[in-house]
Amino acid sequence: MKQIIIAGIGPGSKEDITPAVLEAVQQADVIVGYKYYFQFIEPYVRKDCECIDTGMKRERERAEMAFMLAEEGKTVVVISSGDAGIYGMTPLIYEMKRERQSDIEVIALPGISAFQKAASLLGAPIGHDMCIISLSDLMTPWEVIERRIQAATTGDFVTAVYNPKSHGRYWQLYRLQELFMQMRSPDTPVGYVRQAGREQQEVKMTTLAQFDPEDVDMFTVIIIGNSQSYVADGKMITPRGYYRGERLGQGDAKIGQDIMMESFRTIATELKRDYPLDHKWALLHAIHTTADFEMEQILYSDQGAVEDMYKKVKRGALKTIITDVTMVTSGIRKGAIQRLGVEVKCYLSDPRVAEMAQEQNITRTQAGIRLAVEEHPDALFAFGNAPTALMELCELVRKGKARPAGIIAAPVGFVHVCESKHMVKPFKTIPKIIVEGRKGGSNLAATLCNAILTFDDAEELKPGRDL
Repeated sequence: MKQIIIAGIGPGSKEDITPAVLEAVQQADVIVGYKYYFQFIEPYVRKDCECIDTGMKRERERAEMAFMLAEEGKTVVVISSGDAGIYGMTPLIYEMKRERQSDIEVIALPGISAFQKAASLLGAPIGHDMCIISLSDLMTPWEVIERRIQAATTGDFVTAVYNPKSHGRYWQLYRLQELFMQMRSPDTPVGYVRQAGREQQEVKMTTLAQFDPEDVDMFTVIIIGNSQSYVADGKMITPRGYYRGERLGQGDAKIGQDIMMESFRTIATELKRDYPLDHKWALLHAIHTTADFEMEQILYSDQGAVEDMYKKVKRGALKTIITDVTMVTSGIRKGAIQRLGVEVKCYLSDPRVAEMAQEQNITRTQAGIRLAVEEHPDALFAFGNAPTALMELCELVRKGKARPAGIIAAPVGFVHVCESKHMVKPFKTIPKIIVEGRKGGSNLAATLCNAILTFDDAEELKPGRDL
């Protein structure tokens, strides 16, 4: 039978050649391939088998030679490194069969791809959705390659990179790194393996920010993790999700927490750029609560504000959260405040408030803040409704009567709302989070409090501990 067998011989080591490929090589009358790859199958080739080298970058000639020999009735094996169907000879052979309208039978035998071998050496980096991108622009315009890179970053795919560099291509890998840095955390794990499975094998691991494109060559496969990838015990791991919640000491995650984690992951992949971890944690909470991606433009936080307030809670310097209305108080997680020993108070229902408001001709929320400052001048103040209450706090800060551990400024509405938020910003020594413009609300103020109280879960992107 006239037949061409396309065989992927694996990355290089004899242990990684499949039994089916070995059998095909042993039965071949002719083996066609690039000379460099013959060394990996030499012990298994029959003495009377003809080995034909068509030279580097001569794939089309290689395929034509295979068809000519097969038409003579010979058993022809065409070899490719890795898997012949991945940047190998298989697509070309099928295309040529169609072009020639040939009746030659084509059989494709899979092999272990270089990215699979590299992944096994790095640990388990491709445990979830992934893609492969070649940076070779010999047959694919760079504009197309760049669009594919952007799609990989946006989709949060683990990404294997083939053909990262050559003597003539030096800048493409730098551009890929730049595109990934726009969407991924600088700490995203990156593993790369040179000459995987061969004697010259080198395995290295770093981060996206520290990765040096000069440290790779055309024999290197690079694997870039997704937003969930991490390094543990020297191994790069991308979890599938079987142990969600286990690091929180819960075993399997609760259903509510599981849904919340999935939501956060979805939001993270749709953010337009990467942010410092503490701001990102607050932003994820805000978008999750509102389903409003405009939060990317209007959520402001001082540098390190979320982390700073969380540390104050942990060391006992921040023991009280004051809210302007009871709706904010209701949205702050009871489990979190109990776990951390924090008290949440709203003074609106205090009988002294109505009396003070009437006597001083101010709003009840203003009166509530005045009383709160008298008793808890160093609290975290969270506003989700009343701009007059926020303005009152600003006046008390300026008079030296209030020393807030932090301010969450998220009142909502049309009158004095924007002005109240502008009044907060000049307080440089007070960490603050502001929902700028007219938007805000009690739900936002509460969720931003929750972001502060759960900041220790931010790095692993595991919200919902106290649901």
